[in-house]
Amino acid sequence: MKNYLITKAIEEALNKQVNREFYSAYLYLAMSSYFESMNLGGFAHWMRVQSGEESAHAMKIFKYISERGGSAELSAIEAPKARGGSAGKVFEEVFAHEQKVTGMINALVELAIREKDHATFEMLQWFVREQVEEEKQASDILAQIRMVGDTQGHLIYIDRHVGKRE
Repeated sequence: MKNYLITKAIEEALNKQVNREFYSAYLYLAMSSYFESMNLGGFAHWMRVQSGEESAHAMKIFKYISERGGSAELSAIEAPKARGGSAGKVFEEVFAHEQKVTGMINALVELAIREKDHATFEMLQWFVREQVEEEKQASDILAQIRMVGDTQGHLIYIDRHVGKRE
């Protein structure tokens, strides 16, 4: 019999976040495909790496739920909408998405505080720091795209640069 160290409210909220992180992975994978279709392999690579990071985030929460005696439950992942527009538009969406995820993480932190769940609060601090990095990366690339001009010919340098991401 499991010893529950996690409240139902925290368990449900974290399971919802697992789904959201996997959705983010799907979103970035769709964006990767879109950049491939535009012959911007560096941007496509960056998005695939980002997709992998989002999957790892989901698994980090998934594992934590189990470690705390909860049940990690998977639900259907919403399909991302079809891509269109320029690289700048896509990175505007990336930046907005990361800001939205930051809001989700902040809401989880607030819930952990209300539930007096110090272990979950502590685990979530990693995600708080990660979101600072995620927003900065998206913002920096968007700023570079705006500086050089959002046309394929001008994006070649940035495409090569972001394609070096490990």
